[in-house]
Order: sequence, then C-alpha cells, then structure tokens
Amino acid sequence: MTKSYIAISYAQLGLSALFIIINIALSWILNLGLGKNLLIASLRMVVQLFMVGYILQWVFTLQNPVLIICVAFAMTIMAVISSANRTRRRFNGIYWNNFISLLCGSFLVTGFTVSGIIQVEPWYDPQYLIPLLGMILGNSLTGTSLSLERFTEDLIIRKEQIEALLTLGATRWEAAHQTIREALRVGMIPTINSMMVMGLVSLPGMMTGQILAGASPSDAIRYQIVIIFAQASGTAISTMGVVLLAFLALFNQKHQMKDALFKQV
Repeated sequence: MTKSYIAISYAQLGLSALFIIINIALSWILNLGLGKNLLIASLRMVVQLFMVGYILQWVFTLQNPVLIICVAFAMTIMAVISSANRTRRRFNGIYWNNFISLLCGSFLVTGFTVSGIIQVEPWYDPQYLIPLLGMILGNSLTGTSLSLERFTEDLIIRKEQIEALLTLGATRWEAAHQTIREALRVGMIPTINSMMVMGLVSLPGMMTGQILAGASPSDAIRYQIVIIFAQASGTAISTMGVVLLAFLALFNQKHQMKDALFKQV
C-alpha cells in the first residue's frame, strides 16, 4: 500500500541550515577561507530552488506542447552556457557546437524514454518530460564540459607532436585520434563511476525521492534503472558530438591545425 510522504515545514527547513552553519564554523576555526563561498552558495541554491519550484508548478499545469518544448529549449540553452563556460579554452563556434550536441543527445534520449519506454500519454506531459530532460541534461553537460576541456588542453600540450604527424602525411583524424579517444573517455568517467557504486555505496536521488514520497522500492528501482541508462546514453551522444564538432572546428580540410582560434579565459 502506498504511504503518504511527510511534508517538511519552513521551520524544519530552517533547522537544516544548521548543517551549513557547522561547515562555516569549521572553516572559520581552521582558517580555510571557505565560509563566504559556503554562505553565498547556500543562499544561491535556496533562491534558485524556490524559483524552480514555483516555475515547475506553473509548467506542470501546461497542456500546450509548444510551450512545453519552449521550456525544454530554455533548459537546453542554460545547459549549453554552463557547459561552455566551464571550459578554459575558447574557439569559434564553441557555444553552437555545445548546443547541437546537447540538443541531439538529450532530446533524442528523452523522447525515446518518454514515448517508447515509459509510454507517457500525451508524450509532452511535463510531469515526466521536464524532470527526465533535466536529469539527462545535467549529466550530459558534465560530460561535454569535461571532454571538451580535456580535448582542447591536450591539443595545446601535444601541439608539436600533432603538427609533426600532419607534416609527415598523417590525416587530421590520424593525428588527433588519440586526443579524441582520451577526451571521450574522460567525459564518460563520472557516469561509469556512478553506475559502478550505485546501490552499494550510494542511493540515487531520484529513487530516494520516490521512496520518500511513498512509492514502493521496486517501482522506484525500475524507474531509476531506466533513467541511469538514459543518462548514460545522453552523455555518450552529447560527449561524442561536442568532441567531433570541436575537432572539425579546429582542423581544416587541408589537415592543418587551426590553433590560432584558441584563447584562454
């Protein structure tokens, strides 16, 4: 039988702030210099989550697929900006490359999950579409930012070796293949590590939330497995896309490396 969840009052929410106060106190005692950052991060997190909560209440009432898709596009744009801004190296088209990669990876996987696996009716039901898209986008932007950071840094570090290979007649793919492979591996590491320990070391947030809301553990586990597989697929597609598009942007068809496009931020 499904149990009702225990609602958290604002007083209880305020009591949970003691955890952050303890952290700030420890930072002050040990002279770590993290107190200000912890306070700012906590305040931002609270404000942002309350804003998202109110927005989601409005979004969940929508029945217009056009408006829901617009919300999904807005989420993707925010993920693109976050992913690109985490990369220290810039080149022409970095935001556009991130947008195409995250859009393809997250929308394809979310669409198949909602329509083909869970079989939501209608497919644009925001109660399912928006949270699933958000979870897939969150994982994907981490993968794209890590892989793009590794790819651009490796190109700088291995510049002389790559240019030597190109001079000796190697194609741009042959010269950059090792860097591409390493960047893709780095981008997938967080997802793989998370899957390795899931259920043994950590309980996923989505599954925990469903259990706390009264869902049976078996139902929550099935949902979580579907979502983890979807996140892994979305991350793989987005990561591969952003690295390959960066490769095409930084190597021309004459098999030359356009390192002049780099700038560090």
